Amino acid sequence: MSTIGYHVRSVGRGIPLTGLALAEAFFFCLLTTAITLVGAGIGVYLVVAAAVALRGTIGVTRRLAGKWSKVRIEDPYLPRPEEAPGIKGWWQRTQWVITDPATWRDLAWSLVNPTVGAFLTLLPLALVASGVFGLLQPQLYDDIVSAGGNTWYYWVHVDDSSSAWIAAALGVPTLIAGFGIAPWALRTHAALAQALLGPTDTSRRMKHLAETRSDAVNTSAAELRRIERDLHDGAQARLVALGMNLGVAEQLLKKDPEAVAAILADTRKASATALNELRDLIRGIHPPVLADRGLADAVRALAMDSPLDVTVKADLPGRPDAPVESAMYFAISEALTNCAKHANAQQVAVDLWHEDGRLRAQVSDNGQGGADASRGTGLRGIERRLATFDGLLAVTSPVGGPTTLTMELPCALS
Repeated sequence: MSTIGYHVRSVGRGIPLTGLALAEAFFFCLLTTAITLVGAGIGVYLVVAAAVALRGTIGVTRRLAGKWSKVRIEDPYLPRPEEAPGIKGWWQRTQWVITDPATWRDLAWSLVNPTVGAFLTLLPLALVASGVFGLLQPQLYDDIVSAGGNTWYYWVHVDDSSSAWIAAALGVPTLIAGFGIAPWALRTHAALAQALLGPTDTSRRMKHLAETRSDAVNTSAAELRRIERDLHDGAQARLVALGMNLGVAEQLLKKDPEAVAAILADTRKASATALNELRDLIRGIHPPVLADRGLADAVRALAMDSPLDVTVKADLPGRPDAPVESAMYFAISEALTNCAKHANAQQVAVDLWHEDGRLRAQVSDNGQGGADASRGTGLRGIERRLATFDGLLAVTSPVGGPTTLTMELPCALS
């Protein structure tokens, strides 16, 4: 019964899909008209609205393909860029729509779907209706003949009882065919939508580059703000205090040498503290051990500083480029921090190696597991850091542990 119901529903689903095809055809006309009016100026204010309407309608088609045919179609659109205020912002938005290859693929789909797509989705419904009409010929033929209507059913001239029953017999396979091909027609329609509406390799690459560029810019800006904040609140404040202490010492030099000596002692301690803070800040920007001794020794230094029992195994016959080396170092550092703060682990193993043109690292702990990149900023930060260099992060973390993070970056070793 469930199979029959599935075929019946598949026949009925052609109706909303055809309605969507007609809506897409309308928005196709709207968007193409808006694009042609860009040169006149008014199109700048219409293109984005028309594109959003078309994308929203096509988005329903994508979702229905996934829901009804299990064909997942990702959105291929490029991320919306930051925009300036005023007319310049309108022009930037228009450029974003017009230069996105997905916009033109949407327009191509809006031409194909009302013809080929509608034929696929309405064919089962037409066959079912034709089959029902054939089955009803013994009851209807006399009235049809009397009214002077069409008396042909396929190649059968229905003008008497015997020919009506032949038409009814033909209606049975027609009805079965309509219900039978309905799921196939839906899947074919979804496959056609995937071919035209899904992201291509080029669009995936462009979208990935746009996202990673945005992440890199945001990460750099956040890092600069952190450095500025650390300098302002730490070393800068201490250096200002040093200057004030030296000024006081200069004034008291002749009057109270003992007070000057105490001030100078405090100043010396403050200068040592400021120097340590500057060293820590420099280490957070680019650790000297990483620059001097390479990634393997820098990770070993991280292991020594970790409160956990960390073992490091490295097999790197050379050194990657400095930006890649730094990205992997800080990714491992973040992973070790997560192990100490969230995993409730006691032991961690770090493996480093280079294989098939990729720098790989694996961080495994014996903690409680359940790590999920979608619920925390730590793993998302690692993903963003690696994605800037086309790197990948794979997380295996069943509840109860263990957790294994596998990171890789494409690079060559010097």
